[in-house]
Amino acid sequence: MMRPELIFHHGKVFTADAAASRAEAIVVAGGMIVAVGHDLDVKSLAGPGTRMVDLGGGMLLPGIVDVHNHHLRGGQADLYELKLLPTMSFDAVLEAVRARCATTKPGEWVFGGIWGSQLVEMIGRASSLAELDAVSGAHPVMLRDDSQHNRWVNSRALELIGIDAGTPDPQDGQILRDVETGAATGLLLERASGLAEQAVERSIPDLAERNKASCRRAVEILNGFGVTAFQDATTTLPFLEALAALDRANELNGWCVASLPAQRTLSGADLVGDALIVRRETYRTRHVRPDFIKLFMDGVPTTRTAAMLTPYRATRLQGCCFCGDPLISIPDLVRWIAKAEKHRMRVKVHCTGDAAVRDTLDAIDVVRSFNGSGNGVGATHQIAHAGFVAPADIPRFRALDVAADLSPIIWYPGPIQEAIRAAIPEDRADCYWPLRDFHAAGALMAAGSDWPVVANPDPWLGIEGMITRRNPRSGYEGALWPEQALDLETVLRIYTVNAAQAMGLSDLTGSIEAGKSADFILVDRDLFATAPERLSQTKVLSTWFEGRQVHEAG
Repeated sequence: MMRPELIFHHGKVFTADAAASRAEAIVVAGGMIVAVGHDLDVKSLAGPGTRMVDLGGGMLLPGIVDVHNHHLRGGQADLYELKLLPTMSFDAVLEAVRARCATTKPGEWVFGGIWGSQLVEMIGRASSLAELDAVSGAHPVMLRDDSQHNRWVNSRALELIGIDAGTPDPQDGQILRDVETGAATGLLLERASGLAEQAVERSIPDLAERNKASCRRAVEILNGFGVTAFQDATTTLPFLEALAALDRANELNGWCVASLPAQRTLSGADLVGDALIVRRETYRTRHVRPDFIKLFMDGVPTTRTAAMLTPYRATRLQGCCFCGDPLISIPDLVRWIAKAEKHRMRVKVHCTGDAAVRDTLDAIDVVRSFNGSGNGVGATHQIAHAGFVAPADIPRFRALDVAADLSPIIWYPGPIQEAIRAAIPEDRADCYWPLRDFHAAGALMAAGSDWPVVANPDPWLGIEGMITRRNPRSGYEGALWPEQALDLETVLRIYTVNAAQAMGLSDLTGSIEAGKSADFILVDRDLFATAPERLSQTKVLSTWFEGRQVHEAG
C-alpha cells in the first residue's frame, strides 16, 4: 500500500459499495482511496507525514454523479445570461427583459431563461410578440423555456436570424405563425430553436474563451453541490474543445462523460454524427470520456412533441387522436445503436413519451439479437427522461441492459407538471416516473439534474423528491404518484454508484472503496437521521476530487 497522505477518521461513512457496508475512516494516497474501515484499524496506518482529518462524527459519502446535465450551458447562464424563473408570470418576464435591456449596450443580444411551460400558449400569440418588442427596443432577444426545447424571440431577433413569412420550417422543428397573417409569432419549437442559438453565437467574438470560462464556472458550481462526475448530455465540438483544454491545463475538477450528438441539435450545431464521432479521440483526456452518442427520439410533452402511445387532449389544430411523432425510425435507430457498439460506444436516447421509450427498447432488442450484451463496451445504453413508460416495458430495461436516466428535480408538482396536465389527460399525466416499479424490476436507475433546465444542479432537491414524491419548494401542494416513492439508501445509490455504472465509470468512482478515485463529500447532517422532508436542506461542507479539496462551504 502507498504511504498514507490523508486519513479521514471519526466519521459516518456511507460507502455505496456492493455490500452496503458502513465505515468510520478512509485512507487516501496518490489521489486514490487505499483503505476503508474502522477508526482503530485505519488510524494505525498513519505515518510521519500523514495528515489526519477529524470528521467530528460527520457524514462522508461518495461524490455525487450527475448522469445528465448541460454543464457548459449552466456555466454560461450563471456568468452571462438574463435569469428568469419558470414560476414568473408573463408580465414579470417582460419586466425582467425591460430591465436587462436598459443596462445592455445598444443593439447587443439579450438572452437567457427560463420561462415556464405554462406560458407557452400566451407566448405563441402575435400580440405577445408586440409586447416583447415594446420592452426590448433595438435589442434582439432570445429566451429559453423550462424544457430548453423551445425559444421565444422578438422581431429584431427574427430579422437577424432571417425568419420571415416565407421561411420554411426546419426539419423536426416549427416556426409558430399567426393563423391569419402567416407571420412568425416569435415562438420557435424544437429544432427551430437552433436558428436562434446560432444567431446568438455568431454575435460573440470570443466564443472559445467564453466557452472555457463557462465550463470552468460550471464545474465550480457542480463541485459546490458535491458533484465529482457528470455526463454532459449533448456535447458539441466547441464543448469538447473547452473540456479538453481545461483538462490539459489541469483545471477540470471532475470526470466528464461526453455525449456526441448524432442529429442537428437544439443549439443548431453543424458538426454532428459521423463527422463529429470520427474526431472524438482528439479530445479524449484523463477526465474527458467521449464515449456516448446522443440521439433524440422525440421532443417534450408540454408542446405535444413527445411520442405517446395514447392521445393528447384534443385541440382544434391536432384533433382528438394526436399522439406525437418519433423523430427517428426504428431501422435508423437500429443502425445508430449498431454503429455505436462497433465504435465501442454507448447511446443516450432522449425519450419523454412512452411510445419513444418502446421504440428505443425495440431497436436495442434488435441489436442485442445479433450483438448480444457482451460486446466489449459494457453495453449499457441509456434512455434519458424515462418518465412515461408503459408497464409492460419496465422489465425490458433490465432484460436489455438499459439504464433509466431520471430527472427527479423536474418532475414533482410544479410548472412543468401543470403544463403536462394541460396537454395529457390527467389520469395518464400523473402516472409519471414509475421509480418503485423500476426498482422492483431490477432496472439500473441513474439520476441527473438536466441543469440548466433547472436553476441549479442541486441533487438534494431530487433526493428528497424521490423519497417524498413532493416538491421540496413551497407553493406546490400534493404528491405525484406517491406509491412510487423510494427509500433513502436506494436513492443515494442512484445518485452515486448506479450513475457511475450507467456512465461506464464504475471502476473509477461512485463508491468509497479501496482502488477507486478519492472522490467524496462531507455533508452537514446524518442523512439517515434526517426527516425526509428536510433532506433538500442538506449542505455540502467540502468536496474532494482525486484526494484534492475542490470545494469548501463559505
